[in-house]
Amino acid sequence: MFLFGSAAKTRMVTPEDALPGRPQRQFELPAEHLVLGTLIEGPYPKGTESLYLGMGCFWGAEKKFWRIPGVYTTAVGYQGGITPNASYEEVCTGRTGHAENVLVVYDPSVVSTYDLLKVFWENHDPTQGYRQGNDVGTQYRSAVFWTNDEQADIVERTRASFDALIRERKYGEVTTEVGPADGLPFYFAEPYHQQYLYSHPNGYDCHSETGLKLPAL
Repeated sequence: MFLFGSAAKTRMVTPEDALPGRPQRQFELPAEHLVLGTLIEGPYPKGTESLYLGMGCFWGAEKKFWRIPGVYTTAVGYQGGITPNASYEEVCTGRTGHAENVLVVYDPSVVSTYDLLKVFWENHDPTQGYRQGNDVGTQYRSAVFWTNDEQADIVERTRASFDALIRERKYGEVTTEVGPADGLPFYFAEPYHQQYLYSHPNGYDCHSETGLKLPAL
């Protein structure tokens, strides 16, 4: 039986207890990125690659990546769960299974996958399980979903090296969910979430950090 209330947010929902969702998106997504002026949903330029990253609350996480030279566009959304086209309110119940993730579309000839993952590992605490700082729930879990084999190799190697460093410093162990994005639809979040900290410069930006630096590969 699925537990409702605060306990529900720290336990992954089962398919039987997940909210049903809906077959289609319930809003119109803005065409252009508020900061970069690029297409949010594509089509993306030839040669770009996509990576999906979860670091807790996606507002602050997205800002960290749109500021990186070589990043074509970013967007926030829900991924890795069960409920199709979930709303933010539904995700917050803990009954969709989704993480708050950031889509990063980038030109690998300008910025490497390693460089993006360096920002990822160093700017949140990947040991916290279903939480990040004061934010508690499965939606705030650390996650990386790749879209090609080269990314997969770098994700796995950086995860292993950061985990070894964290264990050496007695911080616990990395709990980051990693895997292929294939089969894990990315549902774009509502328009007011996109580039939130650009529209609301003093908005909420919560991320824990370990203070550790990702070792070079």
